[in-house]
Amino acid sequence: MATFLYKLGRLAFRRRHFVALIWVALLTLAGVGAASAPPAGNSSFSIPGTEAQKAFDLLEQRFPGASADGATARVVFKAPSGEKMTDADNKATVQTTVDELSDGSEVASVADPYTGNAVSKDGTVAYASVKYDVSGMELEESTKDALKDAAQQARDAGLTVEVGGDALQAVPETGATEVIGIAVAAVVLVITFGSLVAAGLPLLTALIGVGIGVSSITALAGALELGSTTSILAMMIGLAVGIDYALFIVSRYRAELAEGREREEAAGRAVGTAGSAVVFAGLTVVIALVGLAVVNIPMLTKMGIAAAGTVAIAVLIALTMIPALLGYAGRRVKPAGAKGRLLGRSRKSAEKAEGQEKPAGQPKANLGTRWASFVVRRPLAVLLLGVIGLGAAAVPAASLELGLPDDGSQPTSTTQRRAYDLLSDGFGPGFNGPLMVVVDAKGSDAPKDAFSDVAGKIEGLDGVVAVTPPAPNKGGDTATITVIPDSKPSSVQTEDLVHAIRDAGGDIEAKTGAETLVTGSTAMNIDVSEKLNDALVPYLVLVVGLAFLLLIVVFRSILVPLKAALGFLLSVMAALGAVVAVFQWGWLSGLMGVEETGPVMSMMPIFMVGVVFGLAMDYEVFLVTRMREAYVHGEKPNQAVVTGFKHGARVVTAAAVIMMAVFAGFIGSSESMVKMIGFGLAIAVFFDAFVVRMAIVPAVLALLGKKAWWLPKWLDRALPNVDVEGEGLRTADERGSGPDEDRELVRA
Repeated sequence: MATFLYKLGRLAFRRRHFVALIWVALLTLAGVGAASAPPAGNSSFSIPGTEAQKAFDLLEQRFPGASADGATARVVFKAPSGEKMTDADNKATVQTTVDELSDGSEVASVADPYTGNAVSKDGTVAYASVKYDVSGMELEESTKDALKDAAQQARDAGLTVEVGGDALQAVPETGATEVIGIAVAAVVLVITFGSLVAAGLPLLTALIGVGIGVSSITALAGALELGSTTSILAMMIGLAVGIDYALFIVSRYRAELAEGREREEAAGRAVGTAGSAVVFAGLTVVIALVGLAVVNIPMLTKMGIAAAGTVAIAVLIALTMIPALLGYAGRRVKPAGAKGRLLGRSRKSAEKAEGQEKPAGQPKANLGTRWASFVVRRPLAVLLLGVIGLGAAAVPAASLELGLPDDGSQPTSTTQRRAYDLLSDGFGPGFNGPLMVVVDAKGSDAPKDAFSDVAGKIEGLDGVVAVTPPAPNKGGDTATITVIPDSKPSSVQTEDLVHAIRDAGGDIEAKTGAETLVTGSTAMNIDVSEKLNDALVPYLVLVVGLAFLLLIVVFRSILVPLKAALGFLLSVMAALGAVVAVFQWGWLSGLMGVEETGPVMSMMPIFMVGVVFGLAMDYEVFLVTRMREAYVHGEKPNQAVVTGFKHGARVVTAAAVIMMAVFAGFIGSSESMVKMIGFGLAIAVFFDAFVVRMAIVPAVLALLGKKAWWLPKWLDRALPNVDVEGEGLRTADERGSGPDEDRELVRA
């Protein structure tokens, strides 16, 4: 592989005009596709194999034309102090609002509060339910404006009016902190390279890669039903890995220049060595993201595949466009140690000018070398300190509670949250999470009796406030029953009630032949959480297993990949503990902009496992391949660890800080899911890069010594030799480059 990538790097360096033209053309094509694509509809949130989804599908079959997936809105009215919603003036205002809402072209129905029993017992709160023919993301702006205007006119008449439901849902915004994250990345790159040109290359290529990826997602969003969160996730991960992959290749290029190689040769060797690590690091990220398909939740699968595609683009750009841009930059990219005017002359240059250059063979050790030397002298102490520290950070994860966000998790400044609170105050906490029970009596001899039996059985269960009479369809073989719990939607009590209804339905089916199914957003959230929990172990086995095999090929070792996997588990558990502490317990919630604490998003554990594992392996590959390279070239195990840190610690540190800055930039998002993912990934990178890879990894390798690189002979013979260390490039150097090299690349 190293030889092929070496030739690819030299080809891209020589044919830079052609390479740049290809990528600019792809960016233009993707941009035109995104600009001309129709607006994306609402991403379908189906959960195959769950009872809630089965009931939802049954409703669409038995209640045709009911717009089961249409948007909904609850216009909530509260009377002024000392008045009631049943007063004549207030009643007239509500009736006017209902009439105005009914005029909309996309409105399917509007329920009058006074005929639909939608006034609270104390008479202070009432609500009108609005049903639309299309989903929330497909609603026209004129329809949303009409809803807002109707609510405002009722406010002008003296009522407190708020609007809940998904009719007013907006595309999540990431806020200004995203730009701050990119700015921090730029500063770190300038400090690392000491040159604006060298620092600009990773940023430029990352932005091009993300532009192609996100534009492609936007262009395909309508056809593939991709939600707005998909593009944000692809942008988040694509920016982080795009900058990091380019950073490693530019750093290796500068190191090759420092060894006296010509620029084209340095570009080829940088792509052949660091590029090999980029390929395998990218593969681990892609495996982790595509592996999300194991969960069998279409939305999560689409998010993973879209993000994986952006990562693949980042790898290809790093391997081709970076050497092409290095060709354009020429002498403006300095060799390692020879900084440009921006940060002044290098120490070595200054010493030469003053006639005080240190004797050969006695260079001053950099911080990475000094740290690694300390770790190999005290490996056990460093290992224990790192493991205990991460274990302490992981303690809150034992209290993890899972759920999906609803209007109750919105900021208090939003009308959706205020409507949620008004309904809770007026009708009880369970009113915002009603359960819909679907009774399929097609196989029953007495459907009406079956409907009554189900309703009566549910009324006798603990935790039930109200049960509506069964509402049968036209065929009389299916009915819906609405159940109001006495607990809020995300509580354990509501989850217990869902299971109790399902258990009772089993007895009724045995007695009457009617099947009872529980659905609704609350039941769907419960089923999603359970499905994700059940899929976590198989997902771990698949992703970690595949990546473990991949790392065996890369490092030709058993213990090094095993150590990498165990270190990942430590970092992801510590990161989950931090997420629980902030978003569930409320620690530092004000600093993070978390206005409402509650259960952690149910997708978070499995999503963090996938993404963090891929990113953790990035640092493992970049850092340990340098150690492996030194070891196979004859250095002793402990010295190889120090050499790896000498060449890789500074760059890995910069890469980690950049990735943390990019992820932390998404904490400012208005979408709670994006905010939580941004924080979780940023803290996970911190734990993994600075505790696991920078402390635990060298400590374990120092304790293992030569055993770290042990591989059974039979397995060594069976594994393909991918030559990540670039050993084969020595032969390539001896052959030199010839005029037929372009044809050699094609044949390779």
